[in-house]
Amino acid sequence: VQLQASGGGLVQPGGSLRLSCAASGSIFTINVMGWYRQAPGKQREFVAAVTHIDDTNYAESAKGRFTISRDNAKNSVYLQMDNLKPEDTAVYYCAARILPGAEVDANEYVYWGQGTLVTVSS
Repeated sequence: VQLQASGGGLVQPGGSLRLSCAASGSIFTINVMGWYRQAPGKQREFVAAVTHIDDTNYAESAKGRFTISRDNAKNSVYLQMDNLKPEDTAVYYCAARILPGAEVDANEYVYWGQGTLVTVSS
């Protein structure tokens, strides 16, 4: 399975961005797709995940501002990010999991994309 993330960029505080991640290869093995992020000097952290039946899980920092969605027909997952803050600045990675459950632990995800940079700054 290959994951290709896109949609990052520079946005002002309070603005919005929509990240996309397209999966290819043995996509029938994928059960859960998620987003993680890593800010400079910090560890990678969970942002959100969605199962194949659209159950979702969000980090506290993402609740109310970010929305994860999935289009199984397009083998893609999206992250709509609204009301962005400077502390949201990070490289965002999409990930995929074979087993069920919108898990938080990054070790539960076996496939990873290359990352897309989101910078929130005025």
